[in-house]
Amino acid sequence: MIKQQVGAPMTLVVGLGPTGLSCVRFLAGGDVRLAVIDSRDHPPCLQQLRDEFPDVALFTGAFEADVFEAAERLIVSPGVSLKEPLIEQAISRGIEVIGDVELFLREVSVPVVAITGSNGKSTVTTLLGEMAKVAGLRAGVGGNLGTPVLELLDEANELYILELSSFQLETICSLRATAAVILNLSADHLDRYESYDEYVQAKAVIYRNAKTAIVNLDDSAAMRPAKNARSISFCMQAPQPDQYGICDIDGVQWLCRGEQLLLQTSEIPAAGKHNQANALAALALGEAVGLPMDAMLLAIRNFRGLAHRTWFVAEVNHVRWYNDSKGTNVGASIAALEGLDMADGSRSILIAGGDCKGADFSPLAALLPAYVRALVLIGRDASHIDEAVDGAVSSVSAVDMNDAVRLAAGLAHPGDRVLLSPACASFDMYENYMQRGEAFMEAVGRLA
Repeated sequence: MIKQQVGAPMTLVVGLGPTGLSCVRFLAGGDVRLAVIDSRDHPPCLQQLRDEFPDVALFTGAFEADVFEAAERLIVSPGVSLKEPLIEQAISRGIEVIGDVELFLREVSVPVVAITGSNGKSTVTTLLGEMAKVAGLRAGVGGNLGTPVLELLDEANELYILELSSFQLETICSLRATAAVILNLSADHLDRYESYDEYVQAKAVIYRNAKTAIVNLDDSAAMRPAKNARSISFCMQAPQPDQYGICDIDGVQWLCRGEQLLLQTSEIPAAGKHNQANALAALALGEAVGLPMDAMLLAIRNFRGLAHRTWFVAEVNHVRWYNDSKGTNVGASIAALEGLDMADGSRSILIAGGDCKGADFSPLAALLPAYVRALVLIGRDASHIDEAVDGAVSSVSAVDMNDAVRLAAGLAHPGDRVLLSPACASFDMYENYMQRGEAFMEAVGRLA
């Protein structure tokens, strides 16, 4: 631990890592005394902070009360819960507690699009960014997606497109989005929230003061918080006028706006029905910020989706393999299974498991018989999933990813799919979902 005199009131950045470091970089040039605290002994970006800002007070290890008591403002990173006792005490004392997104919002004057949901956030955010690019608009794209929002600030930007997590939305008070959407809602992060309702309320902040709410008519929980005067809706059925949806014309599926046919679903490179829903959401958001339809449709035609999100890996012995390692909750895995379903009698072999984050797997268990031939379980909480499934489909346990791929190959029939969609976080076995997905693709490569 680096001990420095606490002294006069200061702004305390709580939590290091890329977001915390971006806050220090943003604030360091102003007339403000800064300090950084992290409960880990060796947090990410530690050496970068020391090299770039040797004069910034740094406290690592267990949180210390005197450091928090000396602060006049807390900038809390998304990974740190506001229920941390020292943060709760600061809030009770009337100390301002905000996050990096709130700092960002106080700086921007151009339109902001805000995107959240349990699943599909990164895909829709990236796709909308591609639509803006095709339309010739300079847009800053980031947030929870990867690039911290403060690093997006640029006077040349005409639009900001932000993916926002529930954790980020907890520390925002100045959001007035030109367009905002909750794509969908399913139970997630119940290791941090006391209930599903508390999680939903955190997400609902995104619609507050939004000029246009984009509403998913297929998700009643996501619909409820949208009470704005103006809204644009989407669904996966034939839409009403001024809604986006799916039309069936002589057996051909189309994205449509009312009765206007826009694009055949077969022209969408990203696999799965959930990616059709993502495209509809992006079209509605794009309309709300004035993007031309031709540019948006061209972007959809050219967008292959994001790595580790129902990503086609290979076909081996007439079995197609898909990497959906980003499927870190039950809702994501359900969406992937439904999205890849074929009306030909084929089934999926599902590889699932990891750190379950306190999730309820009963919705997945109820779905398995309709879509899944067999379940291959990996990771720390494999037994928890096996208990929840309770024999809904046959299941086997694997010791690692190579073993899981070998077992899945033996269980699959010609025409089937093998889907890695763990419904769990990866931290019990891997550094992140990307590393898990890479391990899966390498194992499939060896199988091929």
